[in-house]
Amino acid sequence: MKKVSIVLMGYGNVGRAFLCLVKDKSEILQERYGLSLCFSAIVELGGTLCFPRTFDPESIVQDWPDIAFLKTSPYWKPGYDVFGALDELDGEVLVDCTPSRILKGTSEISSLHLALERGWNVVTANKGPLVADFRGLIKKAKQKKVELKMSGATAAALPTIDVGCYSLAGTSVTRIEGILNGTTNYILTRISKGVHYDEAVKEAQEKGITEPDPSLDLEGWDTAFKILLITNNVCDTDFSLDDVRIEGIKNMPSGLIEEGREEDKALKLMGIYSAGGNEPDIQVKPSIINRAHPLFGVDDTNKGITFHTDTMSAVTVTGGKSDPRGAAAALLKDIINIYR
Repeated sequence: MKKVSIVLMGYGNVGRAFLCLVKDKSEILQERYGLSLCFSAIVELGGTLCFPRTFDPESIVQDWPDIAFLKTSPYWKPGYDVFGALDELDGEVLVDCTPSRILKGTSEISSLHLALERGWNVVTANKGPLVADFRGLIKKAKQKKVELKMSGATAAALPTIDVGCYSLAGTSVTRIEGILNGTTNYILTRISKGVHYDEAVKEAQEKGITEPDPSLDLEGWDTAFKILLITNNVCDTDFSLDDVRIEGIKNMPSGLIEEGREEDKALKLMGIYSAGGNEPDIQVKPSIINRAHPLFGVDDTNKGITFHTDTMSAVTVTGGKSDPRGAAAALLKDIINIYR
């Protein structure tokens, strides 16, 4: 049995879902994969819950169900941050569940670099550091011969990088089209049924589908992060966020909305990479697709991606409903695959 010690960074919806999922799957993890996952610390804003020994997830879920409980624990260390944890604790995997945002040289990037430098594997759902320093983090992981896994940051429950890098190995991917954001897909699905944009956004907020600040979704940034990371991984490109032409779903022309309501058409926010033409191109934009398109039926909070290849034709994966448990499942999958 391989015992794996984890430092969890971020104890919001995804972090707690990950902990609960590890608890729920502990028997399968041991019997099928020979893994026993335990936790040595949980890092949050303002401090860290440092355990005197590694704790199993069931104990943590029972005794510290949310952030407020963390801060009342005798093991809570105010001001103790992830850098201290990485320097002083014994561990093997840093799991980053902190919220994604647009970053430029912040401590979030430095924490991943330090983890890799110290010989920790990194599994992350946070897109920000990956977008800001993709090549630097990949290079550091290779230098230190550790793993940097990012399924949780690249459409989570929808397997994108796994399919593109492993299932399509040996192909040339000439085009990628993805519905990669469940929030905007839900809103556009409702708009297609005649609901006004503002009302559809309000519905998504009331259902808990959106983030507290939905601007990264609605303005296309989240989709841009994902198509950028997927493309750079699968196609070995070196795009930066500045290279992505981004158009969100705010202020869409009324004509585009009406066309998307036609019987054999659908309006989707697409992340698109194309290797054709004089220069490779990467963009995010609301797009009309017809019934023949493989992503036509991807509605509500579901997602989908199509890879166009030279030898396998078009390969499409759909599903991967957006919720914290789906993101947690992507994190767990990456940990399992590190130790396969």
